[in-house]
Amino acid sequence: MIRSLRTGAVAVAALAASLALTACGGDDADKDSGADSAASATPGSGGGDGSGEPAGGAVDAAALEGTWVGLTDGKNVTVSVSARKVALVADQSVCQGDVKDMGGEPMLALKCTGGSTDRTMGAIDSVDGSKLVLSWDGGAEDTLTKAEPGKLPSGMPSLPDLGDLPEVPAP
Repeated sequence: MIRSLRTGAVAVAALAASLALTACGGDDADKDSGADSAASATPGSGGGDGSGEPAGGAVDAAALEGTWVGLTDGKNVTVSVSARKVALVADQSVCQGDVKDMGGEPMLALKCTGGSTDRTMGAIDSVDGSKLVLSWDGGAEDTLTKAEPGKLPSGMPSLPDLGDLPEVPAP
């Protein structure tokens, strides 16, 4: 019981952190320095149609910016991307990492607490202004909706009623 309460608290804290990360991300993503910032441009793409996918079908890493939420197998999944840094909360996993350039395509490369490997390398199947589809090497596929910056997502299940919890003994 205490483990599930602790896991829920970690998930809520990670969601709050990801929303805060998104709220202060602003337009600073384009000011990122180093080799990774150049990786967001796809050579030979020649522009795009505004959908987050440059001409030629490649995904623009800048289209990933923001917080994305959804349910996969009835469980909450939250992904937050800011300045090519990624935070993910899914089931009992809390993961963090980066958007990496892998052969001309951006991918999510994460390390998760507790040794989970379900969502450590994610391919972006599609992204537009409101929907993100990720396929993970661990087999999961997440279809997520973009959350409004600074607001909690709507339509997510609420925490179950915990009833009367026993007192925690003093150390």
